Amino acid sequence: MPTSTYKKIWLKSMRAKLGKSIYFGKPGVNLLVYMFPMILLASLGSIYLHLKKQTRVNQFNRVDMKKIEKFGALKRPMLVKGLGIVTVTEVMFLMMFMALLLWSLANYFYHTFVTITPQSLPTDGDNLWQARLDSIAVRLGLTGNICLGFLFYPVPRGSSLLAAVGLTSESSTKYHIWLGNLVMTLFTSHGLCYCIYWISTNQVSQMLEWDRTGISHLAGEIALVAGLLMWATTFPAIRRRFFEVFFYTHYLYMVFMLFFVFHVGISYALISFPGFYIFIVDRFLRFLQSRNNVKLVSARVLPSETVELNFSKNPMLMYCPTSILFVNIPSISKLQWHPFTITSSSKLEPKKLSVMIKSQGKWSTKLYHMLACSNQIEHLAVSVEGPYGPASTDYLGHDSLVMVSGGSGITPFISIIRDLIYVNSTNAYKIPKITLICAFKTSSDLSMLNLILPNSTEISSFVDIQIKAFVTREKVSTCNMNIIKTLSFKPYVSDQPISPILGPNSWLWLATILSSSFMIFIIIIAIISRYHIYPIDQSSKKYTSAYTSLIYLLAISISVVATSTVAMLCNKKNYCKGKYQNVDALSPLMIESTPDQLLPEFTNIHYGERPNLNKLLVGLKGSSVGVLVCGPRKMREEVAKICSFGSAANLQFESISFSW
Repeated sequence: MPTSTYKKIWLKSMRAKLGKSIYFGKPGVNLLVYMFPMILLASLGSIYLHLKKQTRVNQFNRVDMKKIEKFGALKRPMLVKGLGIVTVTEVMFLMMFMALLLWSLANYFYHTFVTITPQSLPTDGDNLWQARLDSIAVRLGLTGNICLGFLFYPVPRGSSLLAAVGLTSESSTKYHIWLGNLVMTLFTSHGLCYCIYWISTNQVSQMLEWDRTGISHLAGEIALVAGLLMWATTFPAIRRRFFEVFFYTHYLYMVFMLFFVFHVGISYALISFPGFYIFIVDRFLRFLQSRNNVKLVSARVLPSETVELNFSKNPMLMYCPTSILFVNIPSISKLQWHPFTITSSSKLEPKKLSVMIKSQGKWSTKLYHMLACSNQIEHLAVSVEGPYGPASTDYLGHDSLVMVSGGSGITPFISIIRDLIYVNSTNAYKIPKITLICAFKTSSDLSMLNLILPNSTEISSFVDIQIKAFVTREKVSTCNMNIIKTLSFKPYVSDQPISPILGPNSWLWLATILSSSFMIFIIIIAIISRYHIYPIDQSSKKYTSAYTSLIYLLAISISVVATSTVAMLCNKKNYCKGKYQNVDALSPLMIESTPDQLLPEFTNIHYGERPNLNKLLVGLKGSSVGVLVCGPRKMREEVAKICSFGSAANLQFESISFSW
């Protein structure tokens, strides 16, 4: 975009061919150049994931060791503090993106200072610095729009673009944070420059201008205020202490995007719309799934102020270890949705899905007291969104796995261990040796280890696992870990097993929704432009820019809502008819062991000390040792430093950080 080649040759050529179309007009160029390629890529990514999933039916992902050795260095941590844990690959892409922004700004500013000179200014016009400030303000907005174009790609939880390149929404949250800071820095600078310009030129009234066919200043100011409110609540001191304020303030994104479109007009807004379009599809699918209550079958209350919820699951719902489920319990809060790691394995327990919830905030504490203090609860209404997680995993590609956890950070590793148990029970592959290093504050937290192994001596005997547990605040055990309260619920007839909103072929259906909704959107716009907007534009009275923007936004909404609803109803009809109706019977593997039955032969418990991670990790044998960590930030940073670029070549690092 910043190049002269684009502006003077390509853009002119495209506008000559497409910009005068009676069906799309000026927005047609950006629809073709920016919207169409990304929707096509997202659709092709969904098809790729569907085909990849089909080839792995009844198979397991055995990654070639040479591939791990070849690309393992690119996944190593290069930065540990400041921006968080950042790998070599992420640093490379970050540098390229910053180079793009700096090049764009340099190109724009060069154009400003070359073209705006004392000789080029009218005698009765602005001063030189004012004219250049006006131009610089525009250029800052243009560069901010580049960042805005990428802002929404990390946000969709079921994005095919992220999954196709091995990312998840959770692991991409930091990209959204980086981009958000860049967007607001550039847009705030854009707004401040214009405020200074208007004040210095005695044009303060321009702040309230809403142009019918051009740039609307008032709309831009409303968008900027909404953005600043969101930005203010993202700072750690506010976000951690007042998370609900941060969470609900972020719904101002609707105000921000609406008035941003009014500010610049739909034609220019389409440059940054592809990611937002994909996000809208994902958000509406989540809305459809969240409308139903699911079958909560049982719950277990552990002495560590932890609750395990067990749901009935449709057998066709498959997910990878470390996946996340968003849970809403209306009796606690109708508005709050909280993400929890799934501890069950969809292969080992095809009719059950479990999550573990540690009492750490107001919501989880209310749930714990509700279940711990009452034996009379026969039914608990629950709605869910998800599961969301990686499309595939490569844990089988390592000689051994070392999992480092702190507190409730053990939960994703429970699902990994259970998945590997199932793989080994099929005799398909030999699973890697597993070492679990877990740190807990008190001995009561050791009860979380109850959830690791199913109650089957035959299956547990296949596990080559060693557990090293550290209790940091107690010298001896002060809690009976076997005091576990179990509650059984009676689901209503209307409650449904947790099922994929788009059925077993969800990626294929997502490709259908993306492609068909975009086609319907194009058809609606073509018809309205041809028979409504174009005739008015040809008259002396130009069509209002805000009305055109509203028409485009309504067309997008109608197409997404229609196609998503039809896809959901088709799949709901299929899995409710008969093929997957009887899913209430629970697998015999649903009842877990207690430590005195299975864990002593695998577990070493150390009281009154913290794990020496450097000693435990450095010197591990094997050509490829997968090191996974989930826990407090300092623990993740310590493990990342040990596995960082230039350290032991055989340590392959992966951080699991749930920072929604």
